[in-house]
Amino acid sequence: MVDDVKILYVDDDLNNLIGFKASLRKLYKVYLAKSVAHAREILEKHDDIRIVFSDQHMPETSGIAFFELLREIYPQAVRILVTGYASKLSVVEDAINRGNVFRYMKKPWKTDTLLRIIAEANQFYLASWLLAEKNKELEKAYVELDKFAHSVSHDIRGPLAGIMSATQLAKDIDDEAEIDAILTIIGHSAERLDRYIQNVHDYYSVRRGEFLIVDVDFGTLRQELIDMYDATVSSKNIRFTVDIDETGSFRNDETAIKLILTNLISNAFKYQRADAAERMVNVNMSVQKGTAIFVVKDNGIGIQEHYLKDIFNLFFRASLQEPGSGLGLYNVKSLLSKLGGDITVESTHLVGSTFTVFLPTK
Repeated sequence: MVDDVKILYVDDDLNNLIGFKASLRKLYKVYLAKSVAHAREILEKHDDIRIVFSDQHMPETSGIAFFELLREIYPQAVRILVTGYASKLSVVEDAINRGNVFRYMKKPWKTDTLLRIIAEANQFYLASWLLAEKNKELEKAYVELDKFAHSVSHDIRGPLAGIMSATQLAKDIDDEAEIDAILTIIGHSAERLDRYIQNVHDYYSVRRGEFLIVDVDFGTLRQELIDMYDATVSSKNIRFTVDIDETGSFRNDETAIKLILTNLISNAFKYQRADAAERMVNVNMSVQKGTAIFVVKDNGIGIQEHYLKDIFNLFFRASLQEPGSGLGLYNVKSLLSKLGGDITVESTHLVGSTFTVFLPTK
């Protein structure tokens, strides 16, 4: 079969249908319909049909009227009108204006002419499909750009406003204790700004998709995570454990893995319950049948069920308990998509969350 191209031919003449299929059966997947109603049934079952031929003169309707309907319900199908009558200018005009017909073919046809028309129609279909996909990507890019511009102006101006206000206030204060408090405010605002800039950097790194595949040492990765969050563990009094189960050889982009894990772990630390008797964050790493599995579990505030479907969207934030950019989980999902991985989440509000990452070896 040529690229699995599917073709539908509608004609009330059985001999024409048989002859059409006989000409193409070794090259294409051909569907035949003796009526428009039958054609619609076939299209409902096979909406990936690329090319539709239709006789112009049929008892219940014309080919042009059928194509006018087809244009509305299956616009991606390339439409070719077939007739055994002499072409009238009005028929051609209707075929173009009403049915948006790609080509016009007379009966009886020659096989080489039929094959040429199908090849041209398929090329037109592929070009149209590619253009439609590019338009979807462009539309998505514009939406993301709009969200990005709004988020940047909001999330950068917030910390900067805090720094400028605190700096102005400090000019009129002589008390050292008050100045120390103001410096603390400035420091926190600068940290928020730094985290945001890092998230933006990660966002563009993900978009570029530049990866370096290496052997990943889980023991080294475990120690790096423990060292990275040592100060946070001490200051927030959170029990942090990183466990390694039975592992095998695993290759992937180590920097990408660290970005994924640090986003998930940082969120687990950030969204803890202040009233919890014991706060914990646990990371488990293993390799099973060539797939690395990373599980990040916490007993924090959790995520409300109606938010779960949106948490990986750009700039979405399910909680305002802590400041954030809304880029972290989006970056995680985008990275995993580029690396052929996946992520699942189980969460109960005010009980905790468990994120599970699946990443195949390269």
